[in-house]
Amino acid sequence: MSASPAPEYPVSTATGVFDWPLCFEAEQLVSGYVEDFLLRNPFARSLAERMRDETGTDFFEWVDHVVLGPDQTDALRAAGFVVEEKAESSAGTTVWWHPKAMMPRVLLHGGAGHGGGPSALAIRPEVLEDFLAAHDLDTEIAGRFGARLRRARVNQENGTLFSAVERLGWRGFVVREPTAEFVSAVLRARELWRTRKRDFAAGDEAGVAHAMVRLDAVLALVDRDAACELFFAEERVYWEARNRAAQVQKRRQDRLGLGWGNHDHHTFRCSRRHFTDLMLFLDRLGFRKRERYYAGAQAGWGAQISEQPVAGIVVFADVDLMPEETAIDFSSQRLPVALQLGTVGLWCGLHGDSFLQAGMHHLEARFDFARARDQLAKEGVATMKPFSDFEFLRQAFTEGERWTVRPARVEALRAAGLVTAAQAEGFLRDGAIGSHLENLQRKGGFKGFNQKSVSVIIAATDPRKVQAGH
Repeated sequence: MSASPAPEYPVSTATGVFDWPLCFEAEQLVSGYVEDFLLRNPFARSLAERMRDETGTDFFEWVDHVVLGPDQTDALRAAGFVVEEKAESSAGTTVWWHPKAMMPRVLLHGGAGHGGGPSALAIRPEVLEDFLAAHDLDTEIAGRFGARLRRARVNQENGTLFSAVERLGWRGFVVREPTAEFVSAVLRARELWRTRKRDFAAGDEAGVAHAMVRLDAVLALVDRDAACELFFAEERVYWEARNRAAQVQKRRQDRLGLGWGNHDHHTFRCSRRHFTDLMLFLDRLGFRKRERYYAGAQAGWGAQISEQPVAGIVVFADVDLMPEETAIDFSSQRLPVALQLGTVGLWCGLHGDSFLQAGMHHLEARFDFARARDQLAKEGVATMKPFSDFEFLRQAFTEGERWTVRPARVEALRAAGLVTAAQAEGFLRDGAIGSHLENLQRKGGFKGFNQKSVSVIIAATDPRKVQAGH
């Protein structure tokens, strides 16, 4: 099956400037549709309450799409929605999306809704059969394993249809059964990603080369959108295995069969040597570069945000950046080895690149911020002070997980004069902070980040500073 066409973002990528607006009008419109649906569908309403009380998440963040009658065209257009021409849908249906906001899509169908309200709504858990099993639902799944879109009818009440969908790098709305060959290809691709070797005695260059060879093998089996979806599912598994906060929250979400369907972005900390290697890898998976932060003079770091528009995956990749390097495109120009290490470089020196041995620094997922923080506290998971605390964006890390550091890594850093003897002794004795879960809440459909806030948390998680306060 060929790749699903990607929607076009009407934002300049040539300059790296992305000024994401606050779209409260659009959010209010779609939230109204969702609330109307919940009022008329008791099963969905009960699930929304359980999401709030048991997982600290908002039902809105799980919504894949809502279906309404055609009389909502003017309201959608006025709120900034446009028709997504490339999204495959059934006859008589138009697909509307908001190119500048993080928002569920809206399908307008020729049949009238309930007084203009939604006739159908679908949520998107990570794995469809997990959701059905968690709720003891005896319902057919349209689309076998390997289908790019799978759908299950959850219930029908008061003229509403509540469904759950699973996507495999696909934005369409028509279920097509996969061929036996494609199912085998998906299974093999997943196996190749899961068994990717990350640590080589010959050095990180060998690890990067191995990843590229694996990518070649996967892309010979499936298209880049499916390859992307499968790759990041395995990256979350690897990260989760090394982070207790992730395990606690995932268990809470799995009780409702949701998985990590509420992921917001995946953060990769990168060494200067291999940052462009990661960028090339992401490019081949279909990522498009978005914001590029130049915080070198301010805080010693830079970041490239990239988005895979079909799979809906966002990557925040950060790297040490020197003040004099703020004028270059470090996402495509390989950086020289630095004579000192910032927060990101030291983390990579202690643990390895996120792309290789260390895995992600953190996964950021969308929550009801205060509720998730308080619920996790009851599970023994503490949260750091918020580093973004705005009406439209709230962010905080869980307390970092301390990892044992290999003696050879510490000695290499000490021998190069990149850490002091006392710091080396402390890292060997106490380990160093490895990873976090990030609690995020967005409002107004805001898709962006706050550079000053990110600088605050990068500085706060510097291994030397954390060690000093231990």
